[in-house]
Amino acid sequence: MLALIKNKQVIFSIIYDFVNDDIYHAELGKGAFKNYEKISVSGQPLLGAYLAFETNFLKDDNEALLTEVRSRTNIINTLSSGYEFVLVATGKIEGRLQYDAFGKDYDFAPGSLLVSEAGGVVRNFKSEGYDYSDLNFIASNKQVYDELVKSEQSIEIYMG
Repeated sequence: MLALIKNKQVIFSIIYDFVNDDIYHAELGKGAFKNYEKISVSGQPLLGAYLAFETNFLKDDNEALLTEVRSRTNIINTLSSGYEFVLVATGKIEGRLQYDAFGKDYDFAPGSLLVSEAGGVVRNFKSEGYDYSDLNFIASNKQVYDELVKSEQSIEIYMG
């Protein structure tokens, strides 16, 4: 995975899936691609959706958040942020949440641009924007984002 950052904004990213020999890339304002074919996020609502969720679940507050999200949808974890971002950007799953994540900004910046350029929403918690150095964010399709963040039943970390 690689991200090019200019003026604190991710402007180009590439993720190589060496298992399947596929290359995913995105350029700010130009879309997201798998082997040069355009890709896009799904339109699946939260009900029936699959979300990847990375958190340090050994902390009580994080376990409560994981339980809250799990009560509303299906959770997966592949232990590979790059692959999970690819799954979101290609519409195979509906989103990726991370709160108190284990990785570093370079683990997540490439996938954040891939998802946003594939038509998804990438936002830091309690924010209307995305800062790649803030590791607490959601990357999902718009419908799931709206249901988790903007509805009356928004997840706990967006409240208060």
